[in-house]
Amino acid sequence: MNDSQRPALGDAKPGVGRERRGLTDQPRGEVQLERQPQLDLIAREDERTTDEVIGVGSGRVRITRERHEDRERASHRATVAWAIPLGVVASLAGCRAEVAEVDGAFYDGDGRAVHCAINLDDAAGNTVESVDAALDRALERGEVVELYAHKPGVTVPLAKLEHVLAAARDRGLAFVTYADFAAGTDVRPGLALSFDDSGVPNWMSARPLFQQYGARVTFFVTRYGVFSDDYRAQLRVLADDGHDIAAHSVAHYRAPSYVEENGLQAYLDDEAVPSIEVLRRDGYAVTAFAYPFGARTSELDDALLAHVPVLRSVSFSLQGAVSPCPH
Repeated sequence: MNDSQRPALGDAKPGVGRERRGLTDQPRGEVQLERQPQLDLIAREDERTTDEVIGVGSGRVRITRERHEDRERASHRATVAWAIPLGVVASLAGCRAEVAEVDGAFYDGDGRAVHCAINLDDAAGNTVESVDAALDRALERGEVVELYAHKPGVTVPLAKLEHVLAAARDRGLAFVTYADFAAGTDVRPGLALSFDDSGVPNWMSARPLFQQYGARVTFFVTRYGVFSDDYRAQLRVLADDGHDIAAHSVAHYRAPSYVEENGLQAYLDDEAVPSIEVLRRDGYAVTAFAYPFGARTSELDDALLAHVPVLRSVSFSLQGAVSPCPH
């Protein structure tokens, strides 16, 4: 199905494919992200206006860039809300674990295929002090801590990003990419830092920091099929600097909801595999796929691991949130 044929998608009813069984039937570690009551503040991916073309595939999606970026930021801020029962939202204000306490965001060399990262963006509420403690844990235990953000200078201040890069360097942590994970390169202790979506100019704005601190990061790219020549050229510069380029879907739909509405094969055919293949056709050795919003199921994992050796979801530091991370 191409994008001109794609149905408009809202948030699907709770439950995905074989995950429709009751919670008591769910294997340990199974994702429950889509099962919690949904909050009205969640921004829908299919709410679009008509102005600027930023479409995907052979179809065209029109939206003002400002409205699009506002909605995308709102969607990422609201991701945690999908995992919190309505009755406890108010009580969770300020109830946040230290990043160092979120075990799923630390890789200990166990060879896992599904990785999980903690959000570094300001909206996630994880302070530099909490991140520093996580870097200390990585050093002390010989682990890789996984962090992600979106747009340097927008969703995460450049000063905060520089603090993290400098803190990793000063501790002697290796900078690890998801290509390293895929290759089985055991680089520990370390920091695996990644950036999601399509903010290529913002990524380029952080290039001097990456160079200054000798950082190698991973860029999980969405909507690559409609990148301008300038965006593609900038992404190539980042790749030539030694950074990893990986896939993040075609149009950033929430994977379990898409499967619920259209089936697993449709998600693979419409969203996941094309986002991998279009990058590979342009010469990028894509070895990883990051789930939009971190939303996943074991069914999706099994299907996607036939196409890439490594997947990335997310872990939450907000206490009471049901993490999509299987670890």
